[in-house]
Amino acid sequence: MISVLGAGVAGLCAATALRARGLAVEVIVPEGLRAASLLAGGMLAPFCEGDGAPAAVVAEGQAALAWWQARAKSYVGRGTLVVAPARDTAEMARFARATTGHITVDPADYEPDLAGRFASGLFFAGEAHLDPVDALGDLRAGLRAAGVRLHTGAPSGRIVDCRGYAARDRLPDLRAVRGEMLEVLAPDVSLSRPIRLLHPRFPCYIVRRGAGRYMIGATMVESAASGPITARAVMELLSAAYTVHPGFAEAEVIATGAGLRPAFADNTPTLRAEDGRLHLNGLYRHGFLMAPVLAERLAERLCKEMAHAH
Repeated sequence: MISVLGAGVAGLCAATALRARGLAVEVIVPEGLRAASLLAGGMLAPFCEGDGAPAAVVAEGQAALAWWQARAKSYVGRGTLVVAPARDTAEMARFARATTGHITVDPADYEPDLAGRFASGLFFAGEAHLDPVDALGDLRAGLRAAGVRLHTGAPSGRIVDCRGYAARDRLPDLRAVRGEMLEVLAPDVSLSRPIRLLHPRFPCYIVRRGAGRYMIGATMVESAASGPITARAVMELLSAAYTVHPGFAEAEVIATGAGLRPAFADNTPTLRAEDGRLHLNGLYRHGFLMAPVLAERLAERLCKEMAHAH
């Protein structure tokens, strides 16, 4: 039996990959622990992440698209559109140099609602997005259908620790990076794919959730403060969204959230053996992109170990 601690994106991906190889698995859902991945944007954007992410995230993260497409009903493969205000053309040029997999486009050709607002943009055709809450629900349903027990009791097998920032009791080099988000109902806005707005101080992304709903995120604050979203974050995110489309000024704010992303010093998601446990952690801002990659690596490792043991 393998006991996976944590039911966020790391834990559910790990359990899914392990069970797919025929291994006996249980998922321990820690009481009172809300997964930060439920507040994620759900963007599967390996090429855009080339702007600042380790090279491994760009190269390995591309495999996550097919993984999620096979498992998440909310998967949408319409690419990512990157835009910037006219005053930030230098920021657009820098982003283009830092990334691959894009072409220069007229944003209105891809999102008619943006006509006349941006002179040019970058389109990343090989990217996708999903709804994090729905996608994690799909994984839980798949695990239950495969006979995997999800419970709050004690672990009964070898431990795979996927608790995110809560695992700092065993990973002292783990740090928290706070992220804040909004969800709005904006019936005057019609966007079909993730929009990234470049800004030297307040970059943001907007992801369609369906039926006029949009997620706007996300701040990146080096802080372990776990309180609710701040007024500053609300103002900055709404201001950035208004820059993309004036219809966001009349939107209804229907949800807010703040969570703590787990990260190591180099911001690289890692599979690590320590104190008799395997840790899948440090996903930083790459949870939905890198959790499947590390989960498959974990499953291969445990299968090889068991084969050698026999």
